[in-house]
Amino acid sequence: MAIIAPSLLAADFLQLGNACEMLNKSDAEYFHLDVMDGVFVPNISYGLPIIEQIRKATTKICDVHLMIVEPEKYIAAFKKAGADILTVHQEACPHLHSTLQQIKAQGMKAGVALNPATPVSVLKDVIKDIDLVCIMSVNPGFGGQKFIEHTYDKVRALKQIITEAGASTLIEIDGGVTEHNAAALVQAGADVLVAGTTVFKALDPIQMIATLKTL
Repeated sequence: MAIIAPSLLAADFLQLGNACEMLNKSDAEYFHLDVMDGVFVPNISYGLPIIEQIRKATTKICDVHLMIVEPEKYIAAFKKAGADILTVHQEACPHLHSTLQQIKAQGMKAGVALNPATPVSVLKDVIKDIDLVCIMSVNPGFGGQKFIEHTYDKVRALKQIITEAGASTLIEIDGGVTEHNAAALVQAGADVLVAGTTVFKALDPIQMIATLKTL
């Protein structure tokens, strides 16, 4: 059974408190929080002040995904804001091992995200230092995009790397996750499903989360 991590990027920002309340009542274990800088990705979302407020509104895990350049500069700030898991992009970290160590030193779990064009093999040498790998199944920057089918192969390849290393790394899928592909993703080896539009545009978001969880 997968962990469900609704992405608040798809929520109505005028009703953010209500969105948090709804997720608190749901079966979702994580709040997925996307931070974009307009440099690493062609979009700007929200930052530390919003995450601080969301942290006050929930006791669930705050799964913070940094789509920003030089993420190592902000590790302590995101810890202070309330991140439980801090995910950085492999493509934005020339010294990835060092960045992972810094995240762990702050008492957070360390995640690494991979863009669609980045092979999972780049993480082979550091897989034991990673708590969660976020495979982007769309190009990062905007919600509501079409799922990239090659993702299934990447999940299976990554699962093999994790198993061979004897690591306990979780595999998270971010982008285009729906009730139609969730079961196949879990079957391929995914542990965490990020769902934004699928949850927040559903007629009954709580029911949609329950459905995704049991697929």
